[in-house]
Amino acid sequence: MKIININSQSAQPKYKQIVLSVEMAIAEKRLKRDEKLPSVNKVSLEYSISRDTVLLAYDELKKRGIIYSVLGKGYYVKSVEFTLEQRIFLLFDELNAFKEDLYTSFLYHVNKNFQIDIFFHHFNLEMFKKLVNESKGNYSKYIIMPSNLEIPSEIIATLPLNDTYVLDQTTEAFKEYPAVYQDFVADMYDALMDGLDKIKKYQDLILIFPGEKEPVGMVTGFLKFCRENDCQHSVISTFEKDEIKKGSLFIIPSDRHLVNVIEQAKFQNLVLGIDYGIISYNDTSLKKVVENGITTISTDFNEMGKILAEMINTNLKLHVKNNSKLILRNSI
Repeated sequence: MKIININSQSAQPKYKQIVLSVEMAIAEKRLKRDEKLPSVNKVSLEYSISRDTVLLAYDELKKRGIIYSVLGKGYYVKSVEFTLEQRIFLLFDELNAFKEDLYTSFLYHVNKNFQIDIFFHHFNLEMFKKLVNESKGNYSKYIIMPSNLEIPSEIIATLPLNDTYVLDQTTEAFKEYPAVYQDFVADMYDALMDGLDKIKKYQDLILIFPGEKEPVGMVTGFLKFCRENDCQHSVISTFEKDEIKKGSLFIIPSDRHLVNVIEQAKFQNLVLGIDYGIISYNDTSLKKVVENGITTISTDFNEMGKILAEMINTNLKLHVKNNSKLILRNSI
């Protein structure tokens, strides 16, 4: 039975990880009163860390009255009655402007007795698996952002059902886990329906969908809208310096492509909102002022962070669809 867990990628000091590992083992009754802890030499050799690091951790546990030592024999559990520091494993896909809003909101609203370690998988399945595997047993709560990764069932099964929360995107594989999520099919479709009167003036609707990070539900919602409203449409994977035809409306999830479209339009002397239109995905402060305002489809990331924090604080197990809306500006 493994007692000590050390994550080399964590920003948390290794001695602190040892302290929390022992506390977690006691809290989960894997260690009982008067049971012996792994020796200083064993921990030092197994994790390639100095004896001083292990001694520092054990000394802190001694000072807190959680363990005691017997000269020449080792360290033993003294007390099983203490307040366990709550630790949260937070796994994001990447950090960008709107994910930063989500993270900041979560930090503001979550109880201050929680310690939060944040990691990033960067849409890499192997990195996702590695981080999840190394986190096991070290945290009291797990928050994961699976994004569009196809995560094997054996990895999902290792996540504790009662202490894992899914964020932003969820799938059938995660249906048993509490979640705060976006419904990209409904959000895309409903937003375009809300803007139908303005969208009707465009002859061609073009979704620029790279498909690397973006949820495929965006495409499903877009196609549903176009077919129901008899709109000429296309889905393209990229936009570099393609000629823009007058009367085109671009729906753009990627900010890189947003810049490309605007630059090409300027080269052609096209006027945004008159000669062509843009609807961008995910609102930021910059989009309020660029080109006199870019229309966006966006969820409320601040609200998402707040709802998640409230679920963690109260130990609620809910499935909450976060609100999304069309924010109309001059670009259509």
